[in-house]
Amino acid sequence: MTRRGLLLILSSPSGAGKSTLARKLMTWDPSIRFSVSATTRQPRPGEEDGREYYFRSRDAFETMVKTGDMLEHAEVFGNFYGSPKAPVEAAMLDGRDTLFDIDWQGGQQIRNSSLGRDVVSIFILPPSIAELEQRLRSRAQDSDEVIAGRMAKSRDEISHWAEYDYVIVNRDIDTSFAELTTILQAERLRRDRQPQLTDFVRSLNREFETR
Repeated sequence: MTRRGLLLILSSPSGAGKSTLARKLMTWDPSIRFSVSATTRQPRPGEEDGREYYFRSRDAFETMVKTGDMLEHAEVFGNFYGSPKAPVEAAMLDGRDTLFDIDWQGGQQIRNSSLGRDVVSIFILPPSIAELEQRLRSRAQDSDEVIAGRMAKSRDEISHWAEYDYVIVNRDIDTSFAELTTILQAERLRRDRQPQLTDFVRSLNREFETR
């Protein structure tokens, strides 16, 4: 292994461009693993265990929470959702990064977990609230009521921007993507994420001794 994998957290209000940036990032580097969540809800037609979700019984899910095998979790409309720790640790030890597309609450839990030192968190902001609403409406997927709900929630989400390591204002998707990849490349080069450096420097010192 040339370096430790990291946990890359992307968060934003709905419509700010987080999902688009996540998709572009995984195309840019296919070695990045997208974090597959576990859930207690029943599989829908066509869904496969381990692809869309890890489907678990409520008892099994609660056991994972109690034993510390879930990095973060939340209850949504009567079902639990969360991020299992084991696949993330395996990717990290293999030198692969794991991408999390989660909200500020999930991000906070992961930062406070046993893998918190390996987290790089990035918050995506819209250029304006008017632009955020326009992006939601341009999807032509949601009713006015749903859009109003998303806009109301966005204020609370944006209030947590200062909890993140980096903040990108998404005025232009290509510029924002360039900034995102710059952050990732710099974080990968951090000294504490390159365990081979100690042996490499020792080899350099041995070269000095044989000159």
